[in-house]
Amino acid sequence: MGYQTLLVEVEEGIGWVTLNRPNKKNAMNPRLHEDMAAALEELRYNQDVRVVVFTGAGNSFCSGMDLKEFFTDLKDQPVEFDRILRIATEWRGRTLRFFPKPTIAMVNGYCFGGAFAILEGCDLAIAADEATFGLSEINFKHFPGGAVSKAMANLLRPRDALWFGMLGRPFGGKIAERIGLVNLSVPLEKLREETKAVALELASKDPWALKATKDAYRHSLEMPWETAMNYTAAKEVELAVRQNDVMRVEGIGDFLAGKYRPGLPSSGRDPDKG
Repeated sequence: MGYQTLLVEVEEGIGWVTLNRPNKKNAMNPRLHEDMAAALEELRYNQDVRVVVFTGAGNSFCSGMDLKEFFTDLKDQPVEFDRILRIATEWRGRTLRFFPKPTIAMVNGYCFGGAFAILEGCDLAIAADEATFGLSEINFKHFPGGAVSKAMANLLRPRDALWFGMLGRPFGGKIAERIGLVNLSVPLEKLREETKAVALELASKDPWALKATKDAYRHSLEMPWETAMNYTAAKEVELAVRQNDVMRVEGIGDFLAGKYRPGLPSSGRDPDKG
């Protein structure tokens, strides 16, 4: 998998995607958006990949859009600007959100503006305590629009979204954890270790059950109660077909046979040994 702006590696069922423009703080330029769309398509069908982790090279996760290459250089090219904008919006706003495999954002450093849409698109996010987050658009007479506004609305409480969006103040990993922007914040030297542990735990789960969990959550957000009930009922039937009814045969079967108790990490374990 060779890309100009990304490094993609696969190990132990984990696809590691590294934004690789460290001299630009991994700002997203048109080439990166095209590379990411292609990489996600390849990872979607790579059977060796069970989980995908996104991070950044150097001391930055992603500093948002490359203002020069995206807004200035394409100012007089409306057709090309629209094409790249559609790709940029699609991979962060729809492809990531409904990606069939679990996704984790591993925030190792600066995370600004448009990078918030990556966080929101990923299922989970783990940050370094030393990471720096910010919605700085207000400081150059703009606002966090598009996919970023939607990310703020989906992830943050109104007070937090407007506080950081209107003031443009930076904040660290621990505050990001406190306000729910990330699941967990750990010291930088433990970031990859902690992220890998979560990724491997996800990789050990049934992939179709994981996908059903994601689909049920994402779609139910936009559905009335009755519609959500019908949708999840249909997903249960779909899951049974895809798994060849393994949940009833092995999952419930292990419980009835005394091999599994609710609350344990996975079925098939000795309930007295954990």
